[in-house]
Amino acid sequence: MQSSGKIVVASQHYPPDPSTTAAIMAAIACHLAASHEVVVLSGSPGALPASQTGPGKPRLVAIKNRMAGKAALMQRGVSELLFVARTFFALMRELKRADVVLTVTAPFMLPYAVAAAARLKGARSALIMHDLFPDVLVMAGLLKPGSIGTKVMRAANALMFRALNAVITIGRDAERPLLSYRGMTRNKIRFIPNWTTLVPAPRPLTADNPFRRELSARFVVGLSGNLGFTHDPEIVFEAARLLRDEADIHFLLSGWGIGFARLKQLQAAANLPNISFVARVGDAELEAFLAAADLWIIPYRKDVAGVSVPSRFYNLLAVGRPVVLVSEPEAEAALTVVENGLGWVVTPGRADQLADAIRAASRSDDGAMALRAVKTASKFDKTAAMDAYAALMDELLRNPELAEQR
Repeated sequence: MQSSGKIVVASQHYPPDPSTTAAIMAAIACHLAASHEVVVLSGSPGALPASQTGPGKPRLVAIKNRMAGKAALMQRGVSELLFVARTFFALMRELKRADVVLTVTAPFMLPYAVAAAARLKGARSALIMHDLFPDVLVMAGLLKPGSIGTKVMRAANALMFRALNAVITIGRDAERPLLSYRGMTRNKIRFIPNWTTLVPAPRPLTADNPFRRELSARFVVGLSGNLGFTHDPEIVFEAARLLRDEADIHFLLSGWGIGFARLKQLQAAANLPNISFVARVGDAELEAFLAAADLWIIPYRKDVAGVSVPSRFYNLLAVGRPVVLVSEPEAEAALTVVENGLGWVVTPGRADQLADAIRAASRSDDGAMALRAVKTASKFDKTAAMDAYAALMDELLRNPELAEQR
């Protein structure tokens, strides 16, 4: 039986926004629109790419949104609160009883509004959990574990998880912290990992690579992407400081966010000879940039397990590069690294361990690691993820009684 309901996707980040979250939400929305009516509530201003407009594509509803810089915490908080409020009222206008609304944890207040609107309208709701709050804020030191703010957010989470019909996790480690909430049940959790955006295949290291040819070092260590509250930029800088006298190792850094601002601040003061910065790399140059390094770093703070999963991880594997992951061993990416022999996992906060891992990688002759990385990346397939999202949406659309059972 085909449901007459539609799917509403609510996301602050959507094309033309260049973020990973925007790309993920657009891929899901466009795939679902091939067989369902899909409406996207977007907080990203600007025109959509031509490939995402026209018949068989989602209908876009722009939500007024002023995105403050990540470092401007107060302005950012006010802007995000206004966006969440506007999205709530847009959902109250758009949602019907037979509908399903899909959202993501960016900004972290958005899922509360989505769950509430769906509940009030008798619709069903699903959340893609990229980050678990308030755990991310506690991990970053912005909230104390026992503070009033933390307790209020945990209480709100319990109500939200009770109201939601499904929570999509992108890491296996997320199940344990989710089930600590009384409003959460195992049957609501669906594990759908993110996917590679690059074709998995070994990319050779070449001297004429545009990002590598200006570097004289034999071994290049890369860091790329957004460094937010969950990341530790200082451990990368301290590892570079420890390796400054090893002329054959060089750090190539490109990205954005408060972490990269901190890295540039540290480098401005120390002027280490083994660090180079590259302006933010666009999609057209991403493959060449990822192929420029021998090894990639993903530097998390302490207590990342179950809280956040690095989406960039899969593309690093897709180009056939080993990784050094700074995190607890039970985190999703760490499990993948160890299970498949893809690199090194080091203790958060231990710059000496990170430097040792980089030194070991520079001396390693394990050529099979690149092939293992590519083989592992091929498991994170976009088609499989899209099929899983479509199956979940069909299940929710065809079971209107789910909204009544919450």
